[in-house]
Amino acid sequence: MDPAGQSPPGTLPGEESPEMDLSHRFSKEELALLYEEVLYTIRHRLGKPEQQHVGDSQELYSYVQKAFGMDAEEHGVIMQQVMELESPIYCLKATVKEAKGILGKDVSGLSDPYCLLGIEARSQEPAHTDHKKRMKAVVKDLIPEDQIHRTQVINQTLSPVWNETFILEFKDVETASFHLDMWDSDVVESMRHKLGELTDLHGLKRIFKDARKDKGQDDFLGNVVVRLKDLHCWNDQWYQLEPRTETYPERGHCHLQFLLTHKKRATTCSRTQPSYTVHRHLLQQLVSHEILQHQAGSTSWDGELSSHASTVLYLHATQKDLSDFHQDMAQWLAYSKLYQSLEFNSSCLLHQITSIEYRWVQERLRPEQKAELAESFQSLLTYGVSLIRRFRIIFPLSVPRSTERLQSLLRVLVQMCKTKAFRELCTPSPDLPQMVSTALKSGTTEWFHMQKQHLKPMVKSIEENSKALSKLLLEVIEDLKQCQKIWNKLFSTNLKLNIFSIAYLELESLVAEHVQEQLHKVDSSMSRPTAESLFDLYRKLQELYQMKDSLPSRDGPLALSNFHQWFEEALPLWLQKAYTTTLERAQRAIQMDQLKPYGYHKHSTSTVDLSTCYAQIVTTWQQLNWPDPEKAFMIMVNLLEDMCKISLMYCKLIKERAEALSLSEQNEGEAANKLCIVVNNIEQLRLLMLKLPSQLAWAQLEQRMRGIIEPQQIQNALHNQLDSTVACLDHEVRDVVQALATKLEKGIARHIQELSSSSDTQKPEDSIIPLMKFLESELQYLNEHLVQENFKSLLTLLWHHTLSVLSAAWGPQVPSVQHCQRLFCALKSLERCFHAEGCGLPLETLHSAAFRTLEAHLALCSTTSRKLIQKYFSNRIQQQLDTSSEKYGAVTIKALYRPSEQKLHVEVLNATNLIPLDSNGGCGWAGQPQGPLSLVPAMPQSGEMLAMLGLSLDSLIPSEKCRQEGACLLLTVFDYDVLGSNDLEGEAFFPLCRLPGLNTEEDEADMGRVPQTRLPLTHPKPTDDILQLLESRKRDKEAQAFVKLRKQRAKQSKETE
Repeated sequence: MDPAGQSPPGTLPGEESPEMDLSHRFSKEELALLYEEVLYTIRHRLGKPEQQHVGDSQELYSYVQKAFGMDAEEHGVIMQQVMELESPIYCLKATVKEAKGILGKDVSGLSDPYCLLGIEARSQEPAHTDHKKRMKAVVKDLIPEDQIHRTQVINQTLSPVWNETFILEFKDVETASFHLDMWDSDVVESMRHKLGELTDLHGLKRIFKDARKDKGQDDFLGNVVVRLKDLHCWNDQWYQLEPRTETYPERGHCHLQFLLTHKKRATTCSRTQPSYTVHRHLLQQLVSHEILQHQAGSTSWDGELSSHASTVLYLHATQKDLSDFHQDMAQWLAYSKLYQSLEFNSSCLLHQITSIEYRWVQERLRPEQKAELAESFQSLLTYGVSLIRRFRIIFPLSVPRSTERLQSLLRVLVQMCKTKAFRELCTPSPDLPQMVSTALKSGTTEWFHMQKQHLKPMVKSIEENSKALSKLLLEVIEDLKQCQKIWNKLFSTNLKLNIFSIAYLELESLVAEHVQEQLHKVDSSMSRPTAESLFDLYRKLQELYQMKDSLPSRDGPLALSNFHQWFEEALPLWLQKAYTTTLERAQRAIQMDQLKPYGYHKHSTSTVDLSTCYAQIVTTWQQLNWPDPEKAFMIMVNLLEDMCKISLMYCKLIKERAEALSLSEQNEGEAANKLCIVVNNIEQLRLLMLKLPSQLAWAQLEQRMRGIIEPQQIQNALHNQLDSTVACLDHEVRDVVQALATKLEKGIARHIQELSSSSDTQKPEDSIIPLMKFLESELQYLNEHLVQENFKSLLTLLWHHTLSVLSAAWGPQVPSVQHCQRLFCALKSLERCFHAEGCGLPLETLHSAAFRTLEAHLALCSTTSRKLIQKYFSNRIQQQLDTSSEKYGAVTIKALYRPSEQKLHVEVLNATNLIPLDSNGGCGWAGQPQGPLSLVPAMPQSGEMLAMLGLSLDSLIPSEKCRQEGACLLLTVFDYDVLGSNDLEGEAFFPLCRLPGLNTEEDEADMGRVPQTRLPLTHPKPTDDILQLLESRKRDKEAQAFVKLRKQRAKQSKETE
């Protein structure tokens, strides 16, 4: 088949229809002569059939009749002609190759063997009475002398090698036998020479034996007799040398090779054409029939012939005595020619080309044979390259095993061009990779123009042209992907060619030229449909251009380098289309939104639609990927402005939608639910906006803009605009959350008011139950309907409001202890409720300054007077510990606790640096334990500013009371005045929990070991919260007595606020 020819319908280019009759390859006369040749071959077959061959000649006749397309009449006529032809001369081509283990007949222990061989025409059947005798007879007694052949004599060896071939003619294979005798050549020698060769006793015996026989008589070494009817067409084996007597039964073996052939065949083809030519024609005819009979189609045929075809070809090759080399050459010529017609699996050619390379000897071919072989090489190379040029059509991926077929073809061409035969016969040798590269380039161009023509629109309009261009680019991109992922490996492995690079550079240039040609027809005032069709074209061009990154290397810019400039006029329309589409879809989504949760989410459907629209805008930006950084920045600014407008518009419309639905339903619960959905929607929108910098890759854009646009301009145009929109969304969220909070604040205030006015006889835990149930119900509802961020915002507002309500409930007047206990219990319960074990507000938010102040006040107000007094002394002890200044002086003591006696022993050693209050500069002192201790009388002492007192006192105090909060030893130093009241020098507080001996079981033996304690004197402050609280408890005598005493000290204090 001509590579450029047309294929029948339903077949691939380069293939034939399975019903196609290929006998037209030969003329009718040529086919008849070839049929005569094959019938003659079957009629005069020789040898036993091989195991894999067909033995029945009738089967072979039927097979070749079908293979040649002969009807019964034609077959009968040619068969009659064959029967009338003269039979060929039957020949046995016998090769005596070698022998081993033969007898040594010379005195040296060796022999000088040679062979006599020939064909005996008489029958050698075992039933013959003279059979055994004739088997023992020698050749010269059975065969005429002119039909006896002789090998050379191989001197002095027991393993002779001859490799001599003889052609032995015979008439009847059924009766003929092959005979071979092996003899030891005996040359007349002198006795002296023989004795010189004597090596052992056996040699001496041979000398005496030779002396008895006739001079010059040869010794018999053994024979081989083979019936020709027992031979296959070709045999190669070792035969045992048989003796004439039983004297030496083991006489060694002889290696023989037999081939049954013809001479003087009477057919016209045999008389007029070279044997290998006839065999090639016969092979071509049978193989074409085998391929067409293959069920799966020609491209899957792997070269395996049927047993009938193998038998016929084997008989013909042996009868014509074709050498293995000529058989290989005939097969190559036939198969390579058939491949150009039938395009079967090219792997069949690999065996032939490999065999020719293995047996190649140029001198064995005649000039016309060399020319024929060279022409077959060139023809297959040309045809193979033409298939590669059209590989997209010849080897489509839609057809199974296409890649294997192309791989096989490439291997055949590469192997063929590497052979010695190709290099010697085809000079100068072509550069296969260069040829294939050129073919791929032209084939790619042809394929592109074919696709362009195929996709040419029927209607001549700009929109249709753009769609056709997009389809064409889609085909180009898909083809390049196939080249990169599939075909590149085949061409790279076999030819070191990068087909992707070859195809891309060709197609990129063709596409650029064609697209520019079509875009020149587009008017600047294009319509919106035209712009939309151009956007799809732009995306396809962009995808094609980005594939350049897979090129190994390239020189100079590509034709598509600035393709984006071709679409600058359409760019504003693309951006406007993105904005209007998003705006219309958002408006439509809000109109259809019923403000109900969408699936498992807490926002509604309109947010989902808006999210999809924003994702599409992000995708549009990514698809644009505008190469010019300055223009890309302006595109980004426009897109951001559009999304910000749509976001703010959405907030307005969704609130109006919620209001309209609430008015129509007249249900307060549903209205709150709608508000929850609205705030969730706006929060979701806010999160979408916050993701825009990463989704739109602002960091990469800013990197590209370095040195082009000032960073401050980028900040103003992008970040500030986004921040402003997010701030507006935050404000919208706060407004809606505040509206929800306002609905709850009234309920919280009402329950706190009820708690505040409840009876003092009611337990605090019971009084807060209505408030906690109300909050649990409302907050659980809101938690289910609000997203976490909005719910926490709501909790924050409610918490601040609750604190203000609790503060107001406490009031300016001093409440009762029970009232304060209820409020304090409520505060702590609300703290736990709003914190919700870490799921609500964090403790940092809850513990605000207002909370801490309220908590401290309520904690004090809800405490008993005794606890408040202990708290007062705890505060004074802490003040004592924090005081280091001795501006009022200091007192030094020793204190020891005796556990066995439960006694406190105190020694007041001295007081120093006292402030002189009398005219004589003297002073007095007094000391008493305070807190839960009993009072001890104070002893006045007059003296100087440094008083060496040396007083001691003992007080019976249980150890557990010493460890109580506020337990201390209060030392008060006065200026003793005989006529008037004593003046306060200062107070000192010693905590009893620090007493030496308190935490031991044994008493300190020696007071001298107890360390001295120096206590700075302090003055009480004029005002104190605890004292004020105690003073307000008018009915509490203990509180009033304590306050009276402490107020006396406060009047004498020199401390100010």
